[in-house]
Amino acid sequence: MEDFVIVRGIVLKHAPAGDYDWVATIFTAERGKITAFARSARKPSAKLSGMVEPFCFGTFKLFAGKNSYTIVEADIENYFEGFRTKLEGACYGTFFLELCSFYTRENNEDKELLNLLYLSLKALLKDSIPNKLVRCIFELRALQIEGEYPGIPEGRNLLESTKYAMEYISSSPLNRLFSFSLTEEVLDELDRVTKEYRRKYIDRSLKSLEMLETFEY
Repeated sequence: MEDFVIVRGIVLKHAPAGDYDWVATIFTAERGKITAFARSARKPSAKLSGMVEPFCFGTFKLFAGKNSYTIVEADIENYFEGFRTKLEGACYGTFFLELCSFYTRENNEDKELLNLLYLSLKALLKDSIPNKLVRCIFELRALQIEGEYPGIPEGRNLLESTKYAMEYISSSPLNRLFSFSLTEEVLDELDRVTKEYRRKYIDRSLKSLEMLETFEY
């Protein structure tokens, strides 16, 4: 009997394999980060063509082989085309994907981080919230989800609004995270703290940062 599994998640990255295949890394609700082959998906007429691009979010039917998964079907609910075609939004989104790839582990469920990723990508589509603020919220809440968030730094003369923002980010329901704005001064201070924590807790360089930083400096 064939062994099929259904997972829900988002494609973090993909790479060519063989003549016509893609091998995709998918962050799933049920099995954490998995690697799956999309056979013949690089052919324009293939059933899975365009369905294993980074940012594709939906439901995937997989054949579970002895050593790997193979994607049989995909029902994509959101391609996030609203920012994929815009360089700045794509750079922020790619950074989010890479950071999630850093945190997640094979077959280790992490539903809250997946939900945060999805909501953060949706927030990039909004004109009402700056992309830099979306990034700060994403990074700080991801630290909290992964059990590494140190809280508000001690011995720092931070603005009260910055402290309040950090408290709100770490404790609010995910669906209310992207519902506020900050003055430029407060956002700059929040950004400095966020980057300090990134340098402390992320022990590798992230390729997407070099391009992202061109939009923030």
